[in-house]
Amino acid sequence: MATPKTVVVLGGGVGGVVAARSLRRQLSREHRIVLVERERQHVFAPSLLWLMVGQREPSAIQRPFDRLERKGIEVRHGEIEKIDPEARRVTVSGETLDADYLVVSLGAELAPETVPGLGEAGRNFYTLDGAEALRADLESLTKGRVVVLTAAPAYKCPAAPYEAALLVDAFFRARARRDAVAIDVYAAEPGPMGVAGPEMSGAVKQLLEAKAIPYHPEHQVTAVDATAKRIEFANGAHADFDVLAYVPPHRAPRVIRESALASETGWVSVDRHSLETRFPRVYAIGDVASIPLKLGKPLPKAGVFAHGEAEVVAKNIASAIEGRPGAARFDGHGQCFIEIGGGKAGFGGGDFYAEPKPVVKVHAPSRRWHLGKVLFEKSWLYTRP
Repeated sequence: MATPKTVVVLGGGVGGVVAARSLRRQLSREHRIVLVERERQHVFAPSLLWLMVGQREPSAIQRPFDRLERKGIEVRHGEIEKIDPEARRVTVSGETLDADYLVVSLGAELAPETVPGLGEAGRNFYTLDGAEALRADLESLTKGRVVVLTAAPAYKCPAAPYEAALLVDAFFRARARRDAVAIDVYAAEPGPMGVAGPEMSGAVKQLLEAKAIPYHPEHQVTAVDATAKRIEFANGAHADFDVLAYVPPHRAPRVIRESALASETGWVSVDRHSLETRFPRVYAIGDVASIPLKLGKPLPKAGVFAHGEAEVVAKNIASAIEGRPGAARFDGHGQCFIEIGGGKAGFGGGDFYAEPKPVVKVHAPSRRWHLGKVLFEKSWLYTRP
């Protein structure tokens, strides 16, 4: 019988929940699985887009983390104050946790405060509160301009701002207000979802064009005036708005930046197949991990990759603890839905580890793909956490 081990998983997003549950299924009960999470409720982030246009209620897309206790996973709520990866030791609200294996899945920290005026002027629809507030703004807008803004070139869920613009379009069409409301997308990046290749980028641009949503690439925001409702860009341009929906700049969480885990990128460098860091038996998965691709860009920060990485890490940790042969490898495959409103969605997916560039196939919007996203949401919320 294997000596009892403790696996500590930091973070309760997609990657952390999948890792903890997969480990619990594969390991006998003498081994401890501990999930550390600051929040009490798990929010299914993909559904925030539906929340912001009134198609979901907050209670419908949240589940308590403590439900994991019934599955034999210890849940510790608290602030992660320090990580010592060499000792595999974590300080949580003054308490020390020692791990035989450590899985870091702390995601990305949203930092709107790094752009003057951004947080005061707009709504961050990557958060529950921001999506709720945006819904109220949209409901009250009878005419004017909605601007969807990406404040930095790289961010998690690369399809989300474009889905947001298309869903806002559908929102106003359903209320016979679209002719009175202009919708513009201002993006810091040169093209939508560029890492997925020109076919995907072109398909997204066509979706925007078909709905008369102007797309303004390579507009890096420098400041936002909440009183004048004006966005200033580094290229000298400006944009006025009545409602601003934004994706904020991202950075690694403070506890990562202050630890030995942080690489020169500020994120955590890992082996692209095993997800192990330079510290033995310490892994990083999901948005907090940095995996460079051949074309010079990092693997996108998206839940689908966190999910796949978590399964690989869980299998390899369980195999090591139980003395089973063989090792799983993360292969860089991923996919995503692209909601366009009206009960339709597009779909794209493929091999992001392919060289010299990712190979991604794009499927045109249909009710089939929308239904697929709905079914995935229901499956997640009713089986995890």
